[in-house]
Amino acid sequence: MQEGALLEMRGICKYFPGVRALQDVDFTLRAGEIHALMGENGAGKSTLIKCLTGVYPKDEGEIYMAGHDKAVTIRSPQDAQNIGISTVYQEITLCPNLTVAENMYIGRTKDSFTNWRKMNQGAGKILKDLGIPAAPNQQLSNCSIAVQQMVAIARAVDMDCKVLILDEPTSSLDEQEVQKLFGLMRDLKAKGVGIIFVTHFLEQVYEVCDRITVLRDGQLVGEYVIEDMPRVLLVSKMLGKDLDDMADIKSESGATADMSGTPVLEAKDLSSNAGIKPFDFSIHKGEVNGFTGLLGSGRSECVRAIFGADRVTGGTVKMDGKDVKIHKPLDAMKSGIGYLPEDRKGDGIVGDLSVRENIILALQVMKGFFRPFSRAQAEKFADEYIKKLEIKTASSDTPINSLSGGNQQKCIVARWLLTDPKYLILDEPTRGIDIGTKIEIQKLVLQLAAEGKSVTFISSEIDEMLRTCSRLIVMRDRKAVGELSGEDLTQSKIMATIAGGDKQ
Repeated sequence: MQEGALLEMRGICKYFPGVRALQDVDFTLRAGEIHALMGENGAGKSTLIKCLTGVYPKDEGEIYMAGHDKAVTIRSPQDAQNIGISTVYQEITLCPNLTVAENMYIGRTKDSFTNWRKMNQGAGKILKDLGIPAAPNQQLSNCSIAVQQMVAIARAVDMDCKVLILDEPTSSLDEQEVQKLFGLMRDLKAKGVGIIFVTHFLEQVYEVCDRITVLRDGQLVGEYVIEDMPRVLLVSKMLGKDLDDMADIKSESGATADMSGTPVLEAKDLSSNAGIKPFDFSIHKGEVNGFTGLLGSGRSECVRAIFGADRVTGGTVKMDGKDVKIHKPLDAMKSGIGYLPEDRKGDGIVGDLSVRENIILALQVMKGFFRPFSRAQAEKFADEYIKKLEIKTASSDTPINSLSGGNQQKCIVARWLLTDPKYLILDEPTRGIDIGTKIEIQKLVLQLAAEGKSVTFISSEIDEMLRTCSRLIVMRDRKAVGELSGEDLTQSKIMATIAGGDKQ
């Protein structure tokens, strides 16, 4: 092993029927290092982690750990845990109905009777040492998502974890919670723990990591010291090609909205039971507009009110100049509105169904479940959009749960495109997916606008909003506080409007 190395993976290969998931991949983690594992969806990151943790058996290659004379054999997650490798996943796998202490010690008490006092004392010491703001006897469900993540990390550390794998731990956290998590990661790094950080957020990588390993198409692109890897070059390595100037995406699309005619949708004084203050909204044919603001500002609640996903408590809506009543999502769908929700897993995909069944779902709802599509019709619809959106799937029969996040997102976009909506709402369509797929979705949005569809696009990343939208409604405290377009559509103007200044 290399000097200072904590973990070495050498020549790792993994094959699935008809797919080469990993080909001769090397990876080295050093003690007291935070090491980013990066690549597009489908690059092999998850497969490499699963080979390391014993979820998948590797087909070729060796794994070495400091303190072991020869290559280690990892046949199960328990084997990995026994040699000091722990994983904290994006979806927290703890028990919300138990206390913090019970979650930290679950499955680890050897006696028939649990010494509750000793367990709470032990948990309290760990929580204090790691600076985690939680009490041992506090029910886990009463903790924030960030604290729950930290409790999962504390459990791993207390089990003599030498290698900690964090798989997309920040995707559900706000900025303050991310900073708390980073503080904990830095503390563990100082104690000599090696951390593998899997994320799609470039800013976070450059804030907290020491090294980056990039995978592409199941192969190693390279390992880089963070200081030697400019962001543009990192994106280029991940994509395997020079990155186009992102600012040119909008100008290349040819999308020009017709702002002179009757709006496709116009809402006046719209409000809902989600606490949204009455707001006005309109969108024209071929326009891409969006809602922007900080987390919790009311962006998602506005579009949920438009779609009828939350109960509308006031206001009027017109489609093509005619009054419409939208009390529930089906009303919106029949009026020509499609909606991709913010929570892809909770509100978007139906995990147990196939790619085909997920794609035809909205159209089937509109037709009625007592009038099902034939298998041939359903396959024709699914195959058309799998090809059109370049969805990477073995077949339309593949369970959607087995697809990468980016491809799941494309399936939901396909679902709504199949209904041929006049107006499409996309709420965080690029969250948690790789930069290559992000660019594809941004280009698709502008292509749809060029074809005459109206699109509302919401993203937490202001740069992404500027690349796709021609008009932005700025939200603060669940109230629309400004509208920006033309020369005012700049990052500094958006931030200033979010920070202060009421709607003119």
